[in-house]
Amino acid sequence: MARDPEPGGAFVFDLVDDGAADPAGPLAPPAAAAGDEPDGEQPDGDGAVPGEPSAGSGRMLRSVAPVAAVLAIVLGTGLGMDGVRDAARSEQMREVHGGVVDVSAPLTETWTWEGDVGSRAAVEEGLGVEVAVLGDVLVFESGAELVALDAATGAEAWVVPLGADPDCGPTGSAGWGQVATSALVCLAGPDADRAVTVVGPDGVVSAPRVLSAADTRRFGEPRPGPGGTVVRAERTGRVPTSGLGDGKCTELGECSGTVRAGQDLTVRAEDAVTGEERWRVTVPFRPTPADQCANWYGTSWNGSGTAVNLNSMLDPGGFGARITDRLVQLYGCGVEAVITSDGVALGTEIEPGTGSVESLRNGGYSGYTYSEAVRTVLYDAAGTVVGEIDGYAAEPGAVDGSGPDTLLGVGEPGARVVAYETDGTPRWDAEVTTDAQSFLAQVAGTAVIMTGGGTVRGLDLASGEERWAWKGTDPDEYGAELYVSRSFTDGQFVLLVVENGYGSAGLVSLDVVSGEVAWKQHGDEAVLDGAGQIGGSGLLAIDGNLLEVTPDGVRGLG
Repeated sequence: MARDPEPGGAFVFDLVDDGAADPAGPLAPPAAAAGDEPDGEQPDGDGAVPGEPSAGSGRMLRSVAPVAAVLAIVLGTGLGMDGVRDAARSEQMREVHGGVVDVSAPLTETWTWEGDVGSRAAVEEGLGVEVAVLGDVLVFESGAELVALDAATGAEAWVVPLGADPDCGPTGSAGWGQVATSALVCLAGPDADRAVTVVGPDGVVSAPRVLSAADTRRFGEPRPGPGGTVVRAERTGRVPTSGLGDGKCTELGECSGTVRAGQDLTVRAEDAVTGEERWRVTVPFRPTPADQCANWYGTSWNGSGTAVNLNSMLDPGGFGARITDRLVQLYGCGVEAVITSDGVALGTEIEPGTGSVESLRNGGYSGYTYSEAVRTVLYDAAGTVVGEIDGYAAEPGAVDGSGPDTLLGVGEPGARVVAYETDGTPRWDAEVTTDAQSFLAQVAGTAVIMTGGGTVRGLDLASGEERWAWKGTDPDEYGAELYVSRSFTDGQFVLLVVENGYGSAGLVSLDVVSGEVAWKQHGDEAVLDGAGQIGGSGLLAIDGNLLEVTPDGVRGLG
């Protein structure tokens, strides 16, 4: 395996045994899966469809490419050292967050798929286009079917019929929410015969299990949960005879005062296939500002609607949840908290309406509060507090897989940015000209951040020293100051989705070493405008491919 030399150093090859870990680190191709035949063929029984290549064989073919390039050099077939590095980098970009094989040139449309994408109810309720990434395919509800698209070609990898009134999850809003998941749980059918199935990465569906009406009466309405579960929730404990305190809401949804008493909330997760209980957590009620207890927001657990009841604006029993592959994020009157997929409650110390908990890509979690100064508590994967930082703990929007995991403290007033280890240990504290707002990318030893006024800055990841700055404000091109909504990288360039707040969006690709603009598209030139998608909210990177997702279809960009 070839490794990039240090500046001024020699190019080095590491010779390793087949399947051994490559000490070069992030650019090493994935090892062949156990059971792979020497000639690359998969034995029967691995879940592949007869006559079609399996996902495992595709990954194997990709991992062979960099090795083949090295052999070509040794044999004198003409491939250069740059080709080896490019091949290795391209493979790495398939595996990292926000990685795209190539963003060095303006994007064009490579394929299209037309049809309904995501739950129509979710789109109508303003939740966006709900999708999931399952393995290396994009998955979404389309009518009464679950459709999986190959990210490279747009071909339908598999289609699963769902039945009446389907509800599949965990899903997330394309481009914004966490959408990667290990399995999808789907509920379908009428209330009396509601059944659940689990859909795996290859479209393999478990046998349906009819949900018990007795369990629904006892534990609450079912919803697709994380980690192959069905989750149920209901208010428990004594119903208070009074307790609204001075809380009140007008017919316009303007609320004031505090709701002093209410019921606790019990959440139960059961194995979707067997029905066996995995965990049960009770979140105690806490006094809550009345604006967290209004039914104006449609906090319905079972998604039955968001209609406003003008005769009862204050609803102490209302609650809902946002469910991802790792978290059940509860919200409602007096019960704002988060439960991990292992049944650990986090954020119960956060006052309702003043913060929340999010998952981190290293397996941990961050709980932020903004009641006074912004403060973030860091948890490890088990839910144990490991540190605290000032500001929001921002992860990079895109990475190249090199360098240590880094968090930046952003969102605090003042022109400073602080880099932290994932346990909250400070690395450096740097001064910038305006307040830091987001952590766009961590690429090639550079932390790419956005500061006030839409300026993008490249900071040395080791020291915080500024390397370059790009000011995206150009009224002649965009008509207003810009902000960056999304970011992607191919390991050499950072692709930014820039917006001006008035519905206009464009693309800018920056050289991550120099900060120079490689290319840009804006206005009618921007490929984003072609599908009617406003801004970058529908962009996803899957297996090194860039996809744009809209309610009416999906297309590949490259």
